[in-house]
Amino acid sequence: MDIVKAIETYVNKMVSTPSAMKVLLLDSHTTPIVSLASTQSVLLSHQVYLTDRIDNKKRERMPHMKCVCFLQNNEDSLEALEEELKEPNNILSKAVIERLAEVDEYEVVREVQEYFADYCPILPSLFSLNHIPSASKPLYGSSPNSWAPPALESAVEGITALLLSLKKKPVIRYERMSGMAKKLATEIQHRIQAESSLFDFRLTQVPPLLLILDRRNDPVTPLLSQWTYQAMVHELLNIQNGRVDLSNVPDISKELTDITLTTSTDPFFQSHYLATFGDLGTTLKDYVQKYQEKSLATSASSINSISDMKRFIEDYPEFRKLGGNVSKHVALVGELSRLVGLNKLLEATQAVITDNSVPAHNKLRIVMLYALRYQKTQTNNIANLIKLLLENGVPAEDAKLVYVLLNIAGSDQRQDDLFSTESFLAKGRSALKGLKGVENVYMQHRPHLAQTLENVFKGRLRDTGYPFLDGQGGPNASMQRPQDVIVFMIGGATYGEARTVTLFNQDPASVMDGPGISPGSVRVILGGTCVHRSSSYIEMIRSAAVNFPATVYDPPPESSSNAPALNLNLGGVNVSLGGPAGTGVYRTSNEGINVQADGLRDGVLNLIDKVKQGVDRIGIQ
Repeated sequence: MDIVKAIETYVNKMVSTPSAMKVLLLDSHTTPIVSLASTQSVLLSHQVYLTDRIDNKKRERMPHMKCVCFLQNNEDSLEALEEELKEPNNILSKAVIERLAEVDEYEVVREVQEYFADYCPILPSLFSLNHIPSASKPLYGSSPNSWAPPALESAVEGITALLLSLKKKPVIRYERMSGMAKKLATEIQHRIQAESSLFDFRLTQVPPLLLILDRRNDPVTPLLSQWTYQAMVHELLNIQNGRVDLSNVPDISKELTDITLTTSTDPFFQSHYLATFGDLGTTLKDYVQKYQEKSLATSASSINSISDMKRFIEDYPEFRKLGGNVSKHVALVGELSRLVGLNKLLEATQAVITDNSVPAHNKLRIVMLYALRYQKTQTNNIANLIKLLLENGVPAEDAKLVYVLLNIAGSDQRQDDLFSTESFLAKGRSALKGLKGVENVYMQHRPHLAQTLENVFKGRLRDTGYPFLDGQGGPNASMQRPQDVIVFMIGGATYGEARTVTLFNQDPASVMDGPGISPGSVRVILGGTCVHRSSSYIEMIRSAAVNFPATVYDPPPESSSNAPALNLNLGGVNVSLGGPAGTGVYRTSNEGINVQADGLRDGVLNLIDKVKQGVDRIGIQ
């Protein structure tokens, strides 16, 4: 299930005929889809000599060239196409085809085809509908459990297109507490039934699973700082349809102000987009050394014969491409290092809130995370932290978003125990998990999606929490172990969760707690209404709250936790379950329970310092 290849196949098929010089016209919706799935050289190989927007009124008329239009079935695109036809996608209804036929006075339309490519393929296992919620383009209706009608239709069309492009007819499960998830599941099932002939695929013993989740069940993941390469670039610089704007980077060269960053076109990025920031410095250094070696091999002093000249001419394009790629990644990693230090992302204490050099956005994130974790036990502290935000440069309209978040995604709104605080056994599992160790300090956070997928593949995802859509499932259906799972996250996915999905596809045991399943035995695809970074997630909350009842800005009703506390001393390790120290694993020390946290932070600081030094040395060379 490679969604990049699925869309790439559609694009190649689309432009392969007629075999003549042609123009490819796109709209605002299909432009990013094509840019993520194809390249200019591939389009040129199919004789596409111009790619343009159909709403570009300044385009010259070219009657000598053929035209391929790849458009979304919406009013703006249809009107633009009508104008185009006057002067010589999704499932098209008969009325739409008749409408186009009526304006095709010169009979220039030879064929109308439908391609199920109504989504953006970011990675082979990650797609987005590119719906970043805003006041003008809302996701939610009048409550956190209702859709804005255009957003619902967009989600139905996008997921339906994905299923058709992958030739999957799934059973559907959804989060029980999410009204939006149930509504979307119902609408998709209606669409599948209405277009039953399109979904007439070969049946499998265990059908594919479409699992519809709600971002509100895990509001923590999009608020956290990311520490893998692709996720960091998106968090700190923003990846928009495979492009990154570096125009605001100090002393950036002109050719690097706008760069392409996709796994399909960049071999280095393909190999290291999941690398942690600590490992990235070493791999980048090796990459630079490889370039330097090639540079010496292609220098003028190394050309001593006709064969050397021939080799130089053949290798020069690749050498130039390598040089440009090295410069791009050195600039990217250098800027990431600068922003990590500038924004003090390695600090997570009250001192950050009172530090005037820290952006208000990061102060707000820290308080939001604290409020989510201690909503039921530290009510007064949350109020004091909000007051501290107001005293230290955070606008009131931002500070009140803490309570908005608790009201729409707090503990009373989530169906799963995100922090393992509800039961004594859950506390034990969470604390003892720390004894196993982690890959490194960057990877301590495990998205809630990882546990959900583990339960799916072990047949432990209960239908009481994740029911099947009416008429599906059957006795013991929740115990079946599907091979193909498509996860859709209402409210946006994250690159952190995409990493989890990629690891499940490569080696499930690397992200599962207990005994794993064999590599390659499961295939997972993750999608969302968008791919969030922390700023876009907070903006989504802000824009949504405007349409909710005014009480969403009030403190939610709280109650103190009566969960028992337990402390175990295992040699030099103290396991704390509840109590004033909180749940966790700590080294026994006279310095108190924070010694391990301090040690981890110091380790991260040392790693970041090494990365900075490495990048600085590369810049000097």
